[in-house]
Amino acid sequence: MKQKKSASILRKFLLFNLLVFSILGLFTILYLKAVQPSLVKKRTINHITIINNTSDHLERLNVKFEKEGIKTFLLSTRFLFQSLDRVQFYDRDGNIIGDTNILDLDKNVFSKSDSVIEESIDGTKTEDQKEIKENVENKNLQDESLIKDTISRIYQNEPVVLEKEINNNFFVSTLDEVKINNERLGYIVVTEEANDILFAVKERKNFIVRTVLAVALVILIFSLFLNKYILKPIKLLVLFTESIKAKADKPPNVDKFFIRGDEIGKLTKSIDEMTTELQKRTNRAETFSTDLAHEIRNPLASLKGASELLDKTQQQKEREKLFEIINHDVERIERLITDYSQMLKDEASLSREKMKKIDLDSVIRGVIEDFNQDLSSQNKNISINVIHKNKNGKGFFVLGIENRLEQVIANLLDNAVSFSKDKGKIDVEITEAKNNFILLVKDEGPGLTESSPQKIFKRFYSNRPKNFGEHSGLGLNIAKNIVELHNGSISASNRPDKQGAQIEVLLPKLN
Repeated sequence: MKQKKSASILRKFLLFNLLVFSILGLFTILYLKAVQPSLVKKRTINHITIINNTSDHLERLNVKFEKEGIKTFLLSTRFLFQSLDRVQFYDRDGNIIGDTNILDLDKNVFSKSDSVIEESIDGTKTEDQKEIKENVENKNLQDESLIKDTISRIYQNEPVVLEKEINNNFFVSTLDEVKINNERLGYIVVTEEANDILFAVKERKNFIVRTVLAVALVILIFSLFLNKYILKPIKLLVLFTESIKAKADKPPNVDKFFIRGDEIGKLTKSIDEMTTELQKRTNRAETFSTDLAHEIRNPLASLKGASELLDKTQQQKEREKLFEIINHDVERIERLITDYSQMLKDEASLSREKMKKIDLDSVIRGVIEDFNQDLSSQNKNISINVIHKNKNGKGFFVLGIENRLEQVIANLLDNAVSFSKDKGKIDVEITEAKNNFILLVKDEGPGLTESSPQKIFKRFYSNRPKNFGEHSGLGLNIAKNIVELHNGSISASNRPDKQGAQIEVLLPKLN
């Protein structure tokens, strides 16, 4: 089954933001649609209050709900409608009986109609004046017809709100009944210019548009930054790891990422170090497999030859000698396989174990005590001594894995014992340097004859003692790997003061 290609992080990021924008856009549209009705509703509540107050005044003043009575009422209570553009009174049939727009009142109290009818001295009207009057009358007739239609079709004992635009101005009108002594006398229509509502809605729209554009710009800039400085480097690192996996001849060049001090730079270094370490392990495994096969082949050949001669040999001494050779070769093969298996386990577990603060002096003393007991039980007359050269007396603390450092000391002592003669002496010397602790393991054996003493740390080194059946030739190599894991170093040389060899280990001090 073909694996579905996953979308890139940038695409997912953009799709997520598009989804968020869509949801916010939907809520914004709903909000903007609700803003104007909400503001109109607040204005209508004020109108209803005015209508109720007007009804109370009509009842208190015992005003007759007809043209003359309403006209007198409007002239005497003009202060009630100072903040309004127009107030109209209608009878129960929808006929207008009072209108603040057509009364000759103080201009500071009511807004006059846009048209003013003037007569000449002789009482006649000009043609233009006649046309203006006709327009006003037509407009009033239209308003009266609209109110009649509203009363007959829409009004159901609840205030009715009317919205309209006239000459680019927005007006809100509220129609409600006038009831006195529970009797419906007619209706009042309160009209108020509400351009501020449109202005408020427009301001909110502009604010939202500006905010959306600003957020979109920020997301665009962030997306470009994300793509250039994060996603593209990650994609290149993925191609790099895939090329390593595919064993490509020329993997992508990621050198420019090493100079970055951020997470991408650290990730690049980590991948490079991991790749290098895996390549080293692979090369070590290949080399070691070849070396192991070669090392096992020698004792197998010797074992095969001894077993063939065993059937042909009748003398007891020669047969015992052949049995001794066979036993030696079997021990040697067994030791090789055991140490090889242990070394593979150690290399796998070293990467999982955590380092902690360790007193190197305590580790050394514990290992030496075990070795002295073993030497005593084996009747070997070899002594192991510890020599301190720590002037400060603060201890020898390092950061490491205790059981691995014990293994290093044990392998070095095991190597020294194998080359030591009877009544030999092994000195373990600890010295404090500026940044390191120096550990010297000195023996009194034949010393090193190689031109390059570092060869002894190679696997299956060939210059071995006679009792090599007890050793695999891996001990010093294992010790070297563990020391290097602790950021230390190991070297070998002949002793300058007397015959014998010495191995020097440097381990960083824990500050």
